[in-house]
Amino acid sequence: MGRKLTKKKIIFLIALFIILFETIFNRHVGENGNTQIKPTAQITPQTRELVKVIRIVDGDTIVIEGNKKVRYIGIDTPETKDQKKSVQCYGQEAAEKNRQLVEKKYVLLEKDVSEVDKYNRLLRYVWLTDPNNASSEGIFINDYLVRQGYAHAATFPPDVKYADTFLIAEKYARDNYLGLWSSCPVKK
Repeated sequence: MGRKLTKKKIIFLIALFIILFETIFNRHVGENGNTQIKPTAQITPQTRELVKVIRIVDGDTIVIEGNKKVRYIGIDTPETKDQKKSVQCYGQEAAEKNRQLVEKKYVLLEKDVSEVDKYNRLLRYVWLTDPNNASSEGIFINDYLVRQGYAHAATFPPDVKYADTFLIAEKYARDNYLGLWSSCPVKK
């Protein structure tokens, strides 16, 4: 009998392939644990949109000018607002960190492939930067939240541009027992 490939297995295999490819050809982890991205992978002014964050919804969702919701691509923070679930371990901490990082500030949004998710939220990578210098990358919020243990890597094709970055960041947080990796029971 052949083995059936589940959606999770397929996503894992795609992510593994991307990690191997990107590790060999484009990226490496610096001494401080931050992912160093070569110029070919950097965002450009044409792929970014400068917007103001009005409020945060939770650890991985914000509301920007025009009352548009934005869901961070490639990561998942513990739930705080899902009516079907109770507040998950480290959910409040993730939401508060997101608030400290971006609320009432200007951010750069970067699109991957998908425009919106099934809830009609914009799907974007988010960069905290100086609004007077749009060419400055600043802090890559999606990566920061994973690297500091506020979120898990959660890649869903076709939006995979930084999948390896998030997997490396998650390994760093897990290996160093940061955030939820030191506070929450690990599911097996």
